[in-house]
Amino acid sequence: MSEYKSGFVTIIGRPNVGKSTLLNSVLGQKIAIMSDKPQTTRNKIQGFYTTEDVQIVFIDTPGIHKPKHKLGEMMVSAAVDTLKEVDVILYMVDASAEFGRGEEFILNRLEKVRTPVFLVINKIDLLAKEKLLPLIEEYRRRHAFQEIIPVSALKEDNIDQLLKTLEQYLSEGPQYYPPDMITDQPERAVIAEFIREKVLHLTRDEIPHSVAVEVTEVKDRENGLVDVDAIIYVERDSQKGIVIGKKGELLKEVGRLARIDAEKLLGSKIFLTLWVKVKKDWRNKDVALRNFGYDNKHM
Repeated sequence: MSEYKSGFVTIIGRPNVGKSTLLNSVLGQKIAIMSDKPQTTRNKIQGFYTTEDVQIVFIDTPGIHKPKHKLGEMMVSAAVDTLKEVDVILYMVDASAEFGRGEEFILNRLEKVRTPVFLVINKIDLLAKEKLLPLIEEYRRRHAFQEIIPVSALKEDNIDQLLKTLEQYLSEGPQYYPPDMITDQPERAVIAEFIREKVLHLTRDEIPHSVAVEVTEVKDRENGLVDVDAIIYVERDSQKGIVIGKKGELLKEVGRLARIDAEKLLGSKIFLTLWVKVKKDWRNKDVALRNFGYDNKHM
């Protein structure tokens, strides 16, 4: 029998490069929310890829950016801290984006680690084929990557190759989690993120970054239905009106879309009740950050 391999792999990069999309593609199921808004992921999210030969614990991290409040500082710290905890680092970049100061900041951090670093060039479906090789060469000049793997996380192109290559870098080890388990995130936390994702999709301007969601109750009924109660928090009264929408239409749509994802997660029909409340300037308040699970112990 061949030896069983396992290990930890972090996915880092600037906001919006597709880290959560990659994690969902690897797992074949949605556990991390996705949005075209930057800084969508706020916590570290662990996902477990398990086969008969290997278990890879993937850590999806918040995008590394210049923070403007305490929440932002915690998000960047959560991402950078994973560099010391893993067997392989996946540094993901957007093939269609220009190289910038954010990339320089991350590459400077990577110079200080001894962990193998893969460059994962995402969104290759948006790049003309003749531009891929020059892009690879540009990054190769900037850092001694162990591997450079182009992928399209959204279209699931080259994901198999990424997984095969990762397996070669892992050592013999135990199966840390049961084979049917794909994340260590509590169901409440995942449902709260699904709700926040729908608010991100349906609102704009300053609203997305001002939103936090708390699931206050998940209760099974005898008929197999699950009652889920959740509160959407915003920072200002004007934002509350926007999230509720005219005649409550926007909030109703948030609930409808979030319920679809939550039902897939739980495998049950859900009755979802949403409220919207104001918690002023919560992103700069330690107590609020802890209550919403954004303190460094949970991130």
